[in-house]
Amino acid sequence: MLQVYLVRHGETEWNALRRIQGQSDSALTAKGQRQAQQVAERVKHMGITHIISSDLGRTRHTADIIARACGCDVLSDPRLRELDMGVLEMRDIDTLTLEEESWRAQLVNGTPDGRIPKGESMTELSLRMRASLDSCRELPAGSIPLLVSHGMALGCLISTVLGLPPYAERRLRLRNCSLSRMDFQQSPWLAPGWVVETAGDTSHLDMPALDEIQR
Repeated sequence: MLQVYLVRHGETEWNALRRIQGQSDSALTAKGQRQAQQVAERVKHMGITHIISSDLGRTRHTADIIARACGCDVLSDPRLRELDMGVLEMRDIDTLTLEEESWRAQLVNGTPDGRIPKGESMTELSLRMRASLDSCRELPAGSIPLLVSHGMALGCLISTVLGLPPYAERRLRLRNCSLSRMDFQQSPWLAPGWVVETAGDTSHLDMPALDEIQR
């Protein structure tokens, strides 16, 4: 059985300001760095062999902190990037017009083919995230990889493994530096292939961050 751990990056300055990030970038706050250190303490004895990160700065910084604890190098995979949020990137959520808010809402309310202008759809996001997860099966036998990615991206991945469409209503909250796990297995009581073992665990954090959209 292949176990793959999933970590969302630590809190960023834009998370705290309720600013839309997407594939734009923002530095980790001091709280975000502490969250990364706490999840690193959680996983350092789990036998992690590979740390694979989105190539954005906030995930790389989080991954570097985890890698030091685990004694691993960090590999970059652009497929683990956050959803491209197009013309709304770098905008404060509270300043969106009614039309702009309707674009953003399409990403979370179950709208098929919803997207922000010049951005990605959830279906496009799901295809690259699933490809990145599936590539873990090519690692040497006995590997235990940890992927560092983003809230929308990881939520979409977990939801689709559970059998939901990529654009399904967003009902899974993954807080900053939450820990999830996927297993690739064969079981008489579960569908063959990827299954969700845990999702959004924050028991290792002393001060879990608020989600950047739901306060």
